[in-house]
Amino acid sequence: MKNKKNQIIVGVGTGVMIMKDGKVLLGRRHSDAEKAGSALHGEGTWTLPGGKVHFGETLYECAAREVEEETGIKVKSMEIVSVGDDMVPDAHFVSVAFLCTDYEGEPEVREPDKIVEWQWFEPTELPSPMYFPSKRVIENFLAKRVYGVSAG
Repeated sequence: MKNKKNQIIVGVGTGVMIMKDGKVLLGRRHSDAEKAGSALHGEGTWTLPGGKVHFGETLYECAAREVEEETGIKVKSMEIVSVGDDMVPDAHFVSVAFLCTDYEGEPEVREPDKIVEWQWFEPTELPSPMYFPSKRVIENFLAKRVYGVSAG
C-alpha cells in the first residue's frame, strides 16, 4: 500500500525515554496529520521525543539532535533499551529507542506545529491515546525486553 504521495516509506527512526524522578517525558502531537509529521500516522497522540535518522547520522546523533530540537534538552548520555519494527499499511520504520537520565535543561515546546505540549508521566500510567511505537518502547522497557513489533 502507498501513502498520499503514492509512496511506500521505509526508514529508521529513534525515540528517547527521558526519565526524571521515575517519570517519562511525553509530548502530545498536533491533531493535524500534516503538522504532526509522522509517517506512522501519530496525529493527536502522546509520544517520546525522537525522529528520523538523516543520511550519514548515527543513531545516537539522531536521538540527541531530535531531543534538543523538540524539547531544548541537551543529552549527556544514553543507552539503547528497545529496538522494534513499527508498521502501518504505507510505512515501516525500524525504531531504536534510548533511555536518558543524564541531561541538562527542562522541556519546552520548540516545535509547536508538531508537538503542542510536554508532560511527565508514570510509565505505568500513560495518557491516551499513545503513539503506538512509543507505547511499545515503554512496554519493552518495563518488561525488560529489547525487541518488539507494533502496528498502528
